[in-house]
Amino acid sequence: MAVIPMWQCDRDGSMFADKKAAEEYDRQLELAANLSSLLEKHFSTLDEELAENIGLLLARHKDTLSKAFKGKPELVLELLDETQPTPESEPA
Repeated sequence: MAVIPMWQCDRDGSMFADKKAAEEYDRQLELAANLSSLLEKHFSTLDEELAENIGLLLARHKDTLSKAFKGKPELVLELLDETQPTPESEPA
């Protein structure tokens, strides 16, 4: 019987067979949580769930957004094609 090492993200319980992928995912969730906190602090009318969804969206696309902030704003428009609305982000 083979033993397969697994890494679990303590933030949401996601399991990974690759330690590097698990650490990257954990950093993404940490960034999303920090962005959510920032949004909630500056926009008092923003509810917690929406702030979390926005934070996750920004964290998932941090590389593209970083390039856009550095002078390539057209890259943000490319995210329109890639980003599909999730049930949490669709209007009720």
